[in-house]
Amino acid sequence: MSGYHPTIPQARQPGDGDVPLPAHSANYTPLSPLSFIARSAEVYPDQLSVIHGDLKYTWSESYQRCQSGAARLAALGISTGDVVAVIAPNIPALFELHFSVPMTGAILNAINTRLEAATITHILEHGGAKVLFVDKDSTAVVTDAIKTMSEPPLLISIDDGEATGDAISAIEYESFIDASYLRDELPAIDANWKWSLPEDEWQSISLNYTSGTTGKPKGVVYHHRGATMNALSNITGWHMGPHPVYLWTLPMFHCNGWCFPWSLAANAGTSVCTRTITAEAIYHNIEAHGVTHFCGAPIILNFIVNADKSIVKPLPHTVNIMTAAAPPPASVLLAIEALGFHITHTYGLTETYGPAVMCAWKPEWDALDDTERAKLKSRQGVRYQVLDQLDVLDPETLAPVARDGKTIGEIMFKGNIVMRGYYRNAQANEDAFRGGWFHSGDLAVMDPDGYVRIMDRSKDIIISGGENISSIEIEDALYAHPSVLEAAVAAKADEKWGETPCAFVALKNGESASEQELIDWCREKLAHFKCPKTIVFRELPKTSTGKIQKFKLREWAKEV
Repeated sequence: MSGYHPTIPQARQPGDGDVPLPAHSANYTPLSPLSFIARSAEVYPDQLSVIHGDLKYTWSESYQRCQSGAARLAALGISTGDVVAVIAPNIPALFELHFSVPMTGAILNAINTRLEAATITHILEHGGAKVLFVDKDSTAVVTDAIKTMSEPPLLISIDDGEATGDAISAIEYESFIDASYLRDELPAIDANWKWSLPEDEWQSISLNYTSGTTGKPKGVVYHHRGATMNALSNITGWHMGPHPVYLWTLPMFHCNGWCFPWSLAANAGTSVCTRTITAEAIYHNIEAHGVTHFCGAPIILNFIVNADKSIVKPLPHTVNIMTAAAPPPASVLLAIEALGFHITHTYGLTETYGPAVMCAWKPEWDALDDTERAKLKSRQGVRYQVLDQLDVLDPETLAPVARDGKTIGEIMFKGNIVMRGYYRNAQANEDAFRGGWFHSGDLAVMDPDGYVRIMDRSKDIIISGGENISSIEIEDALYAHPSVLEAAVAAKADEKWGETPCAFVALKNGESASEQELIDWCREKLAHFKCPKTIVFRELPKTSTGKIQKFKLREWAKEV
């Protein structure tokens, strides 16, 4: 994971001339979110760190569990630069691996539980994971994924007591982190082993795969410095305060949960873990555990707004929601805030550690009417405190577009919370960092007050329920059907999911296929959340050179 390596600046003071004041151990320590868990265990040892059903851990207990997991990984030979993967829902083991894996110097690769076997195979082979922790509910898909691998990783099963699948390995997570447990596959833990902060804050901490635009996801590498800074900026930008009670509605596998595992360690918060998210579960956890914060895509807002009246309960306090992905409709924002929730709208990408842009609220906007406030809140906003630069630029000249709310350009980023780079993909890195900016691929305008507002997605990515879906990947699946002549996919607005894939299909002469037949065909080849919800049979619009005009498809999708 090579790349630009920053050097420690040599500070100077007035009158020093050319005499440098070098950094040394007394005044410089590499930034790492690992320091957060050590502090919380020291300062707030009895504060609850994790709640999962009837299971509860304190920060001292979580810290010890993470240390034991790290020591066992180290005993296996896992060290700096190695990749350790996990596929699991929001359960304590996944939270703990965000600390135990980087404690060894290794890189955490949290894999989307919704992916199909072929994509999981690609991620494991491309990332080179040496160990893979597997939740029992993902055993079947992982078994299918590794059957063609010549060197599959060491498998360790996770059982939180709620999963219904079978164990993938005789080695189980709780036994793995138990120093007294030994098998032939597991060397004894060295009682004297101690973890330390990385020598270099530029060291990689995690590897997250995007959904990709060509069906082959790219591996995004985060470093300790960026993870530290974004974790802290989550707290300050969202005004979280000490000891928040955070409900995990956002998948921890998605951009490392937007860095919130590390945020919660920084302010000694409590993680409330749950496998499934429903409006009933949200209201239950607010009442049972005093949840104060949670994150999620607009679909989470829809769960709440459209909940059965028998589920809805008066909130004992204001509950803060951070939402991202497709902008939530103003009507949804109005409805959910009427229930007592407070919404903060953010924007970012896997390449920016999750949210890097926030619709920072201004007090003078409180006096506006509900509709106008909701309109302002649905904008993407301004840069996080730790993001150096955010702008909307002409993608060719890199000149800023007019701040008129009309002129469209591409959103671009600079700063410490831009990824280290794409793993093993030099061409993608060259393209992404062209001209000294990170190119998002998202088209937007800059309003006169300096707030960014997204207009379209230049890569034709569909954001459904917070998940990125490649239109090309769906098209490839449709083209494989023997009756399909041409296929193209565009986003269709959806009240529940934000967006869903809408496929436009032209059939071969003399061939036939129904909408449901093609949907079922896709479901056999793709993860179900990627499959089109709507299929329209018609001739596809093309340019004079034969290229399909997707902008017309997007217009058609509005009428379906």
